[in-house]
Amino acid sequence: MPTPVPTDRSVDVLVIGAGQAGLAIGHHLARRDADLLLLDAGPEVGHSWRSRWDSLRLFSPARYDSLPGLPFPAPADTHPSKDDVADYLAAYARRFALPVRTNSPVLRLHRDGDGGFTATTPTGTVRAEQVVVATGPFQTPHVPALAQQVDPAVPQLHSAGYRNPTQLPGDGRVLVVGGANSGLQIAAELAATQPVTVAVGTRPTELPQRIAGRDLFTWLDTVGFFTVPAHTRIARRLRARGDLVIGTRTRDLRRRGIDLRPRLTAVTGRTARFADGTTLDVDAVVWATGYRSDHSWLHVPGVVVDGQVRHDAGVTAVPGLYFLGLPWQTCRGSALLGFVGADAATLSDRMAADARGSRPQAAPGRGEPEIPAVTPA
Repeated sequence: MPTPVPTDRSVDVLVIGAGQAGLAIGHHLARRDADLLLLDAGPEVGHSWRSRWDSLRLFSPARYDSLPGLPFPAPADTHPSKDDVADYLAAYARRFALPVRTNSPVLRLHRDGDGGFTATTPTGTVRAEQVVVATGPFQTPHVPALAQQVDPAVPQLHSAGYRNPTQLPGDGRVLVVGGANSGLQIAAELAATQPVTVAVGTRPTELPQRIAGRDLFTWLDTVGFFTVPAHTRIARRLRARGDLVIGTRTRDLRRRGIDLRPRLTAVTGRTARFADGTTLDVDAVVWATGYRSDHSWLHVPGVVVDGQVRHDAGVTAVPGLYFLGLPWQTCRGSALLGFVGADAATLSDRMAADARGSRPQAAPGRGEPEIPAVTPA
């Protein structure tokens, strides 16, 4: 049953999204007794994690997966499953009694005449003086136009809809399009039951899960990888190189009999054509082609320009409107479960200062546009 949102309710702060970013900022806001409401489109807290493929596990050990105030309930060096994460987020919301309204997607957000904001949901409206958009980078599955050229008899799934190999023909060749983390992990799982081909465009940097007996995240944390400031030269270089592929190596996939091809360029019926001119008949397709941000519901001028959020460390040029959980919002770890809490603490302090009327005047368009990530971290 939908969770009703009281019509015409007014709060001090509205948080849109009750995933890891929304819960983290909710925790900090609740500690300063803000009149707070979190709206989430899903039927339960943790739904976006619970609905991912069955075998998914985090790359980060549990020691790096905690939100503020509540350690992740697992041995420090283990890698939680997606259901472990969903359970943790639900427990977090209960532990801090955060006021979450589920089944409440925001259909429209606009400014009021007096400078506040009104959010329209399927069951009513909510007015707030401050709004935090914490909807995350993985909003709308992206499927290339090539999908329209595939024979209707060939099953197609985006990685967002993939759960396990039973969804696909058990004896047919599966084409997985995309060579980042999700594509390679799904290909490795499918290879146990059927022939698999992976079409890889740009090859990301591949790293093992463990180096010299220690988890990769320990090494990355030691060298400050997750806290590299977004405005620095090294951060720009890291962003240009794209996401890391962790734990799955293409050379290992080849040894397991997985066929790797270059970028998919065309499909005619059941026949796929690749950038090297080779072709292959396929029986199913998994599109591991990432996500796109969707801010079509955000009717506040000047915040989203050419599809990109304009902000400075999550603070927009519109007084009272903030973002949290964007990739590279302040550093490499900004969108990661165990690191978003630092940005949440800083943003909460800024919001408190703004509510007291001490916010410095922001110039329109200040800050770099965020480039949405297209592969899960």
